[in-house]
Amino acid sequence: MAHSEDIDQFHQRIAEALPSANIPTLLLLLYQFTGREYWLSPRFIPAKSGWDDNDSGGLAIELQAEIRDAALSAILAWRHQGVPIARADLSAEELIGMLSMSEAESIPPEYADMMIHKLRRYSGTVPDPVCLPDNFRILVIGAGMSGIAAAVRLRQLGVSYIQIEKQDRTGGVWHSHRYPGCGVDTPGHLYSFTFASGDWSKFFPLQQEIDEYLNRVACEFGIESSIRYGTECLFSRYDEESRTWHSRLRLSDGREETLVTNVVISAVGGFTTPKWPNIPGLRDFDGPLVHTSNWNPKITLDGKRVAVIGNGASAMQIVPAIADRVSALTIFQRSRQWAAPFPKFLMSVPESMQFLLRAVPHYEWLYRLRLSWIFDTQVHESLQKDPAWPHPDRSVNALNDGHRETCTRYIEEQLAGRPELLAKVIPPYPPFGKRMLLDNGWYRTLLKPQVTLVDSAAAQVEGKSIRAINGDSHEADVLIVASGYDITRFLLPVQIFGRDGVTVREAWDDDDCQAYLGTVVPGFPNFFMLYGPNTALGHRGNFIFTIESQLDYVLSVLRQMGEKKLSEVECRQDVYQRYNRTIQEMHQKMIWSHPGMSTYFRNARGRIVTNSPWRLIDYWNLTKEADLSDYHTMGNVGYQSKASAEAV
Repeated sequence: MAHSEDIDQFHQRIAEALPSANIPTLLLLLYQFTGREYWLSPRFIPAKSGWDDNDSGGLAIELQAEIRDAALSAILAWRHQGVPIARADLSAEELIGMLSMSEAESIPPEYADMMIHKLRRYSGTVPDPVCLPDNFRILVIGAGMSGIAAAVRLRQLGVSYIQIEKQDRTGGVWHSHRYPGCGVDTPGHLYSFTFASGDWSKFFPLQQEIDEYLNRVACEFGIESSIRYGTECLFSRYDEESRTWHSRLRLSDGREETLVTNVVISAVGGFTTPKWPNIPGLRDFDGPLVHTSNWNPKITLDGKRVAVIGNGASAMQIVPAIADRVSALTIFQRSRQWAAPFPKFLMSVPESMQFLLRAVPHYEWLYRLRLSWIFDTQVHESLQKDPAWPHPDRSVNALNDGHRETCTRYIEEQLAGRPELLAKVIPPYPPFGKRMLLDNGWYRTLLKPQVTLVDSAAAQVEGKSIRAINGDSHEADVLIVASGYDITRFLLPVQIFGRDGVTVREAWDDDDCQAYLGTVVPGFPNFFMLYGPNTALGHRGNFIFTIESQLDYVLSVLRQMGEKKLSEVECRQDVYQRYNRTIQEMHQKMIWSHPGMSTYFRNARGRIVTNSPWRLIDYWNLTKEADLSDYHTMGNVGYQSKASAEAV
């Protein structure tokens, strides 16, 4: 009887979930579960999706009902009747055919291997084993998203490591950044580790839920309890004789310790050092002054006159979140930003849908795979400069011009009847030239009577008055600085000394940061960085998959170090130079070298140091297996040098 009740309850909950399920994903599930080509036939091809995941597929109501009814039967047969999945192991040809139908476009066959790789990782497949000597130790600096991924993989593969984190908890920037409205602009089901799905309450989760997800993953995979919290790496120095790294740590009680390890993996992230604008009098503002990176929750905003310096990603989140609490809100914008429609902003994932994602993992895996195509891949072609394009001032090619038309039309709809605001917000440069933002209610907020947009950067602060370059002055009780981060200077949080005592800052001439595959630098043996130079995705996409690709590469190096009994690996200078020359040549053909805008993607020399020019498929192919001919290698000595820690 209880069994029958369980079946009835499951039946009811799945039936309640299917009306909110993604139709194109259900079609993929039906083909996989039943093996019937019928579900890939032309009558079910969805309308082409744009900026979202196309939940209805644009199909007629009766077709949607047919799909949901069939999905219910297939799921129940699998769950309660023991009917095997017809296509449990999808072939490359099948997968490309399925997704091409689902996206209503031809997906190149070259993507098949990467998609199969993702499905295997979603289902729990772990990388190949790594066998290293018992005394081989690795230091992981940081326990944010990258550090957690590194520690999980190292633990799964039985590699000994020590992990430090200067905060009191996991999460990195998602733990430290707590300004109102803080959240992610990538779908939560994509902004998740391949090995740990997120049971998200919102399609685009906010800061607290992401922080909790990261901590949950750390706990569930058994790495959280071993993290040394409140511990900061002051510097790390390579000892050429012993071929080990000597890292000076400051502990939570103020004591210092030297930790000796064979390898260092930096997971310090990029959004760690706030960038303060050089505005005379800013630090002397007569009232509460706060940067979004170090939010003070005790600041009173209700009924206050608030000014915000900046209109980038953090400003676009915080302004709509606080606008209805303040008496006046003044925004100083240095340059205009493109913002795309954001139909699922703050939209909750229905409880029934959350159940479906948990109960039918194959649905979740296919849903995530679709999202990875929509958000990771579609935009890249529109970022390439077309030398024959007749309008290079406003766009770089016909596709990019189409994005411009779509975004412009959307902004005009949002600000209808307010031509003076339209003149202030529509950028003159091509879409994606700066970071493409998503509209968190920004344009609706600009229409509020208490909100003023100053189309000029702040020039000076005197007392409670902020004067713009155009001469306008505005009074404020609270001043919020939303000017971003110093992300062109990678590895700022820690000093790294390589061969001959050369620091990474010296090797990079401060901000001219470069790395092979964004991961390794000549002169710094056995040192790997996650989220290094030229790994950011300026064309939307899933940052976490980039990190996991880097980790696969690092694990491949470590695996070969063990197999070949190597104590030292160091990227060759010619490999490093050739790679960085290649990516800069690629960038010269892409949008971020367009002269029509300033952007944090470029350093003071004009070189693009943050963004990757690669498609994800290209970067995945480059990182899935390390080629040790790219390295100078040495053996034996490191196997005799035992990692240690000396308290001082």
